Amino acid sequence: MTTAQTLPKAAPAALEVHGVHKWYGTHRVLDGIDLTVRPGEVTVILGPSGSGKSTLLRVVNHLEKPEIGHVSVGGELIGVKRHGDRLKELSERAILAQRGRIGFVFQNFNLFPHLTVLENVAAAPAATGRLTRAAAQELARELLERVGLGDKAGAYPRQLSGGQQQRVAIARALALRPGIILFDEPTSALDPELVGEVLAVIKDLATSGTTLVIVTHEIGFAREVADRVVFIDGGRIVEQGPPGEVLDRPRHARTREFLGKVL
Repeated sequence: MTTAQTLPKAAPAALEVHGVHKWYGTHRVLDGIDLTVRPGEVTVILGPSGSGKSTLLRVVNHLEKPEIGHVSVGGELIGVKRHGDRLKELSERAILAQRGRIGFVFQNFNLFPHLTVLENVAAAPAATGRLTRAAAQELARELLERVGLGDKAGAYPRQLSGGQQQRVAIARALALRPGIILFDEPTSALDPELVGEVLAVIKDLATSGTTLVIVTHEIGFAREVADRVVFIDGGRIVEQGPPGEVLDRPRHARTREFLGKVL
């Protein structure tokens, strides 16, 4: 008979956001966000412009510091440590080390213009000492093949289309083998004909068991890849659930109003 002493310990959530508030002056951007993402889960965040979606992602990897609340990734507090009954800010060096476990794909690619595609992808694992320069470049070549850009290793970002640059950014996020990847509207800066190539790469990640949190306006994409859809408005989670429920049978009037405008 299995005893309490021999029960396996539950794996920590990939991401936990606890009671997070964020404001700028008198403007409250996040108003008490609680969110849990399980390992391997694909969570898509929807909401109108200015609802707090991008700020939430930036709080997760401590690019923005919450006024109240805290974030844990893989069971580890991000940006802070417990000091008695209080939370104390970590050093910038410690925060940078934590960010290495949280991939982040921005709207506008944020590639280094003076580095080749290969160098952009290999830079972080080499700079952090996780891999030798040669091993980092070998990994970069593998990741560029994965995103369909193996033939562009020697090119510079300015020589690529927007869709290609975003695929390089995804390869770069994968290079540190993060436990979770955050996507902040990854197709919003792309011409419409380039959106599909980026979404195809993200779909591949979604089916591979990678934990993803994706802010997007692509409703059809959300329906196809999400395990859970979260609708945010006014800095609050209005409702969340499987895409078939939130997108097809929303319970809240605000969700219905939003979907009525974008579908």
